[in-house]
Amino acid sequence: MSDTFVLIHGAWHGGWTWRPVAEHLRAAGHRVLTPTLPGLADGDDPTELSLSDVVNAVVELFEREDLRDVTLVGHSWGGYVITGAAPRLADRLTKLVYYSAFVPAAGRGLQDEVPDEHRQLFQATAEASGNNTITLPYEVWQHGFMQDADEHVQHLVHQLLTPQPFQYFTETVEPLDLESFDVPVSYVLSIDDIALPPGEFGWDRFAKRLGVDPITAPGSHEAPFTQPEGLAKALLGA
Repeated sequence: MSDTFVLIHGAWHGGWTWRPVAEHLRAAGHRVLTPTLPGLADGDDPTELSLSDVVNAVVELFEREDLRDVTLVGHSWGGYVITGAAPRLADRLTKLVYYSAFVPAAGRGLQDEVPDEHRQLFQATAEASGNNTITLPYEVWQHGFMQDADEHVQHLVHQLLTPQPFQYFTETVEPLDLESFDVPVSYVLSIDDIALPPGEFGWDRFAKRLGVDPITAPGSHEAPFTQPEGLAKALLGA
């Protein structure tokens, strides 16, 4: 049976992130949309945008394309986006999937969910940027996000990253009301994902927030590039 997938990227990325995974899903007969969110396309001016603008853009995509029976997937920071959009799209969804993603809690932005060294790095780079955006240092990217790739691939993908509007990390969305949200929710977690360190700040705490056991996928935080086939299989099984 053919399904529709809408794949929401994480911070610093765009819809291009998902192309290797999308090709596997399409080969299996599914329709796949991979939007680039406002403020993260090359040349976008992020200064007047808010997290609510990003959420609205996803809702508008569904309405414009009249999307129905959709599996909505959010990666990393994209967990904030799908959480904000999902209650407004519930009658159009068949599944909601968090993939190595933040699951928002009440009154907490992404900046509240990361270790102190991450918070300090994000704050400092935003203040130095001149337009309240964050760039991710190559060494952090290389060793924490894409450690399972060759160095030339790490360099190439890092060069494609777009500065992330810092307000997207400090603003909040309402958490899902799991008792009233009548759509299946699952959590997929890459087994070698150390973008958040294991322990107090590890990714597995977010599956617990949803009250589900994580479904494992191969690869690092950047498995859409390094393990796209395995990740596509995990999303199909979520």
